[in-house]
Amino acid sequence: MPSYKIYHLKSLASTQDKAKEFSKRRLSDIAIITDVQTKGRGRFKRKWFSDRGGLYLSILLKPKNTQNLQYLTFAAAISVVQSIKKIAKINTKIKWPNDVHYKKKKLCGILTEGIFGKENHVIVGIGLNVNQDEFPNEIKNIASSLKIIKKQGFSIKKIAKDILDGFYILYNHYEKNKLQKILETWKKHCDTLGKNVTVITRAKKMNGKAIGVDRDCNLLLKLNNGKVMKIVEGDINVRY
Repeated sequence: MPSYKIYHLKSLASTQDKAKEFSKRRLSDIAIITDVQTKGRGRFKRKWFSDRGGLYLSILLKPKNTQNLQYLTFAAAISVVQSIKKIAKINTKIKWPNDVHYKKKKLCGILTEGIFGKENHVIVGIGLNVNQDEFPNEIKNIASSLKIIKKQGFSIKKIAKDILDGFYILYNHYEKNKLQKILETWKKHCDTLGKNVTVITRAKKMNGKAIGVDRDCNLLLKLNNGKVMKIVEGDINVRY
């Protein structure tokens, strides 16, 4: 299992952007952590609320192959769920494709980005709500933190180390092409599968049942007319 080096900075525009800077120096196996992000972002360049109290982490990797990058998103989600269970004693769930939530409230988002050129790098970004006491009005009804749930604070440093150690075990599977092992573990923690969902893609909105994921980690949506659609990316609302 490769070792990694942690860089902890008090404030950054974005840990993803800092990881991109390190990639230009041909570095890898680096974890960048900051206390505050001024320009944190999630998928589709959405703003990610990144005030003090959260864990904002980006992992810079140089995998042997850059196929199946979605498995790294899945690996990150698994490591977050397992770490929360171990440290906070909370059973959280994964929502396809990249969220970890507790009782329908979002705790964590993951953003995986590839950098392709003479050398290929991958950056896996994790934003986890740990010690926040409150959230802005626009997200307070859909977001929560470990502190709000358990009514106690947690060591962000300890959680970060545990997530990284867990992630690198799964990353080792990825490098050895043991993708099925990652997928099977992910399915155990995912509560999207088997549920009726609304999927919003850039092109349209669809209702159906999430019946599985394929080898490329795409969501398989069975529409009301029986047709099965492959969802590569989009937002989903799960009807619990």
